Amino acid sequence: MLPKDPMILLSYINTQLRDHYPSLDALAEGLGVDAEEIIKKLSAIDYEYDAERNAFR
Repeated sequence: MLPKDPMILLSYINTQLRDHYPSLDALAEGLGVDAEEIIKKLSAIDYEYDAERNAFR
């Protein structure tokens, strides 16, 4: 289950991307979550996925 708070979600997702997954799609598949839902939640706090850096910025 993903954190509900957007700032905690941001930290969690970026840590997972850095330490365990080569892409957002791999993370979504590995955790069984919807990548678009993550993108939507983090865009609400003005963060976008940067595929080149494999992180939300």
